[in-house]
Amino acid sequence: MLSKKFDEHIAIVTGAGQGIGFEICRQLALHGATVMLNDIEEMLTTKAVELINKENGKCHGVPGDASDVSFIEKMVDNAVDRFGKLTIAIANAGITLFGDFFNYSPDAFNSVMQVNLGGSFFLAQAAAKQMKKQKDGGRILFMSSVTGHQAHKDLAAYSMTKAGLEMLAKNLVIELAQYKITVNAIAPGATLTERTVHDPEYEKTWSRITPIGRPATTKDIAETVLFFVSDEARHITGQSLVIDGGWTSVSVSPY
Repeated sequence: MLSKKFDEHIAIVTGAGQGIGFEICRQLALHGATVMLNDIEEMLTTKAVELINKENGKCHGVPGDASDVSFIEKMVDNAVDRFGKLTIAIANAGITLFGDFFNYSPDAFNSVMQVNLGGSFFLAQAAAKQMKKQKDGGRILFMSSVTGHQAHKDLAAYSMTKAGLEMLAKNLVIELAQYKITVNAIAPGATLTERTVHDPEYEKTWSRITPIGRPATTKDIAETVLFFVSDEARHITGQSLVIDGGWTSVSVSPY
């Protein structure tokens, strides 16, 4: 039987209609949290919420653009209006726009910055304001990537944002620790999601070059997230953890 250690917690997770974000919501809900699941696609949001609630989770959908500051603020207000507080905020929403450095467009660059950095920054800001008001602390988590640690072809702009999120987690310690709010980041490596599972070469390639012998599952990532936002991690803040089966230790190129 699963523990209900998040029974008193209210969580917001962005970009969670599928993949890692969905599994984070699912695991939080299965362990007792009330979860506000966000995705920009309304149909994905609805389907994800239904799947979690079928497992007796407490999950509520909030479709919308997680890079839009006014939407972020409304989402936090919505959580507080419905449930009285907010204790966990996970900035999972992000976009990956591959492109050759020499031809990368300003539009693509600005989109990646707005979603990956802007959305994460302003969710943290809105959540922290509420957590400060509550005076009971809270947990904020950013979704980085191994590409924030290791160069990856055609991902210059994306990797900038992921490295930036880890620095943001470190910097916000100065602002938030006094209010008992922890802020950390995780950096997943190759992970089997809806986006990658249909590529037969993806799992084969990453199993070959990952020291542990396989890419991550979404549950591998979600269970690490649950630790960081749990009471067991109450004295950990400003940190970034790579979850990649050892890949960054050897950094074998997938190409």
